[in-house]
Amino acid sequence: MTGDSRSDGELLAGLPGQPELMGVLYERHAQAVFRYLGRRAGPAAAEDLLSEVFIAALSASSRVVAHDSGSALPWLYGIALNVLRRHFRQQPPAGGVTRDLGMDWDAVDDRLDALAERGRLRATLQDLSDSDRELLLLAAWENLTSAEAAAALGIGEVAARSRLHRARKRALAALQRLRGSAPGNSAPGNSAPGSSARASHSVTTTLYGGEKAS
Repeated sequence: MTGDSRSDGELLAGLPGQPELMGVLYERHAQAVFRYLGRRAGPAAAEDLLSEVFIAALSASSRVVAHDSGSALPWLYGIALNVLRRHFRQQPPAGGVTRDLGMDWDAVDDRLDALAERGRLRATLQDLSDSDRELLLLAAWENLTSAEAAAALGIGEVAARSRLHRARKRALAALQRLRGSAPGNSAPGNSAPGSSARASHSVTTTLYGGEKAS
């Protein structure tokens, strides 16, 4: 927290005439933006990319309009996504290494308890389009509402809500298929009591964040 009691909206409104207010926004949101970058590019790259995000934000401050939620994060995440796209274009993977969709899969794995579920979730997320995967993870990892995620991605709120619902349903259905096709999955006594329920809860939490699955 910072000592400045002004809302994000007030800070954003004052930015064009008072660029030093970006320092307040940095103190308030740098940790969240760093986590966003680190989950997608890894912590080492995130260190450098974080400064790029706030430099770009300062350059774009004359055009910013605060989101209805009052938070600056949807705007900052949108800028961060553009910074990441440029980073991945300019930083091709080393020879013999395939970049895995620009995702830090260790960050994904840390959200899950069951090793088998990690592989299944990875396969499921890879099956989504880039835009739907990013929309889903903005909601699940960054705890944005569908409206805030829409602002970050520059799409309409209705479209974001529909696509988010579809992406979650598709991901959960794919996970169910993968579980069902796993060798020995149907064998009696294959899993410890409650292990399937715990794994399912972990994956649902990863896909839905703090929201209730419907």
